[in-house]
Amino acid sequence: MRVLVTGAAGFIGSHAAEALNALGHDVLGVDNFSSHYDVALKKLNAASLKAQNIPIIHKNLNDSNLAESLPKDLDYIFHFAAQPGISTTSTFNDYLENNVLATKALVDYALGLSNLKLFINIGTSSVYGLEAAFKEDVPPKPASFYGVTKLAAEQLVLQQSREEKLRSCSLRLYSVIGPRERPEKMFAKLIALGLEGKPFPLFEGSDKHLRSFTYVGDIVEGIVSVIGKESILNGEIVNLGTDKEYTSQQGIEAVEQVIGKSIQLNIMPRRAGDQFRTRAIIDKAKTLLDYNPTTTLLDAVKYQVGWYKENFL
Repeated sequence: MRVLVTGAAGFIGSHAAEALNALGHDVLGVDNFSSHYDVALKKLNAASLKAQNIPIIHKNLNDSNLAESLPKDLDYIFHFAAQPGISTTSTFNDYLENNVLATKALVDYALGLSNLKLFINIGTSSVYGLEAAFKEDVPPKPASFYGVTKLAAEQLVLQQSREEKLRSCSLRLYSVIGPRERPEKMFAKLIALGLEGKPFPLFEGSDKHLRSFTYVGDIVEGIVSVIGKESILNGEIVNLGTDKEYTSQQGIEAVEQVIGKSIQLNIMPRRAGDQFRTRAIIDKAKTLLDYNPTTTLLDAVKYQVGWYKENFL
């Protein structure tokens, strides 16, 4: 199968591209290498893909000549590219352009592909709102620009299924951690600062927040398992994550255990739009995808610390 992965130089996208390649698919990546986080890390990811003969086209999905730059004979599109997370440095227009308009441009391109079997949108639990511990049929209540625009992107994709113009689905991911995690994310920052002996900025009260911290390898297994299941997935939304809950404090303690150091905390003012609780309800994923995440939080942290030491120390 010929597969396109958008955001292929990013955290989860790069892992998914590698997994699809390992399954024998012909994988092509596209990424705009934007500076919303360290471009050097994206280039490191891209180099890993290149070593496995996975090419990445340097392209913005909003470019007017997008269709001319991408192939016409794709079987699957995995759409990871987005303006990620909740950030005080990202404007609403950043989220609008990179989550909504870019997705619309990709959908328009996909509509011109006669052999496309499935368009897989990579969504987020942030669409549920301040608490994300629900089945997929609960009305979303996003509480951030990120959540609002990712919900809009998801609906732009699923609209095409409702109009029977192409087959599509959306996978809502929960608190993914592991090697290549974005530098501003909790575990990446905990590991880097902890090993350097520097204080970690903790938003007030967030140590008690509950999260479904899910190892990226488990997430990717769920994502790539959609291949061949387009008939049962068409028009569906599926949660992917672990159904186990951890507090952020437990996450901090796991990192301290692995690196063998205590981490000093610098308490910061509360952050607007931050979720209080996420717990993945994955009954649907188990039924449709035979999904079964098994990696423990401690093992996930060990893998991430090992990757960080190998690449940055």
